[in-house]
Amino acid sequence: MKKNTRNLTVAAIIAAIYAVVTMFLTYPMSYQASQFRVAEALTILPFFTPTAIPGLFLGCVIANILSPVGPLDIVFGSLATLIATMLTYSIGKSNLKYKKFIAPFPPVIINAIIVGLLLHYTLQWPLLITMLQVGFGELICCYGLGLPLLLMIEKNKELQKFF
Repeated sequence: MKKNTRNLTVAAIIAAIYAVVTMFLTYPMSYQASQFRVAEALTILPFFTPTAIPGLFLGCVIANILSPVGPLDIVFGSLATLIATMLTYSIGKSNLKYKKFIAPFPPVIINAIIVGLLLHYTLQWPLLITMLQVGFGELICCYGLGLPLLLMIEKNKELQKFF
């Protein structure tokens, strides 16, 4: 399989998994202030490959179509994922000593800020509390699920070939 076709296929698979997992776990997990968007665990994938960045962005766009916040979440929620995955990719390419433990952190911070602001603006929820709730949910998903996924991929040569 040619490299461009392979990359497009991998990105599409990642997008589909992100969208399906998020939409399957719709309420109350994926779209509230105390959200636990399980698919956010996949945001560690850019640590291994830049191909995951467009896949995660597209998956988030598709998943956010169901958001109660509407078009603003499709735009700003998805941009938060794009920014976070680009930062995760940068961490993966860096020479930081503990980079695999830092890699899940960008989605936690970026989503806490952007999605917290978005929910505050659209639903009039208290800003600081909403940011903390979104950040806590991201922390659970990115470190509780994403970090073990990163460590599993790192130790599995067959999975590494996929990326």
